[in-house]
Amino acid sequence: MNSLEKTRNMVVTAVFMAIIIIMAFVPFLGYIPLGFMNATIIHIPVIVGAILLGPKSGAFLGLVFGLTSVWKSTTAPIVTSFVFSPFTNVSINGVSFVNIVGSTIIPLVPRILIGVVAYYVYEALIKLWGHRKRYLAFITAGVAGSLTNTLLVMNFIYLFFGGRYAEASGKAFKGLYMVILGVICMNGIPEAILAGILTLALASALFKVKQ
Repeated sequence: MNSLEKTRNMVVTAVFMAIIIIMAFVPFLGYIPLGFMNATIIHIPVIVGAILLGPKSGAFLGLVFGLTSVWKSTTAPIVTSFVFSPFTNVSINGVSFVNIVGSTIIPLVPRILIGVVAYYVYEALIKLWGHRKRYLAFITAGVAGSLTNTLLVMNFIYLFFGGRYAEASGKAFKGLYMVILGVICMNGIPEAILAGILTLALASALFKVKQ
């Protein structure tokens, strides 16, 4: 990669980073109401950026997404924000609780892996199917990146916080994993489908410009 390409990639990465920050902090911009839920689309720039720029840029953009989540959970916390910020604690039955490891991993690791997974899924399918079926690779990469986020976040919440998350959200711990599966099905699957469609539209357009 020559210096011109490096400069171009840095500029494009900065543009994607700005888009993520704007989507995260402008009300309703990063979310699309679907009636029964709000589908997040903040991870779309991470996925598209990774496909265009590679896994390192994808990981960086995912980190930016994760840091915006930490910031919002710290500065405008809700009852379950403690799982997304090591700076927000929860008091349950008069006992203050902080899990720095869990609340650092949950907002950052899944988001970093969004772009990494999306990139390698895309590359694997291009090698398997060829460029003629690039549109299918775009869709699949978008779905894979979105599900990476949902599956890891929800399972990490169960792993690191379990009963405390159940108490904070008013759920019984015994049925907590069923609630998590419900979130994955009701929120995660529609978000993944939406991610596939938007990734196809945006990545296709940007690849044409790039060429």
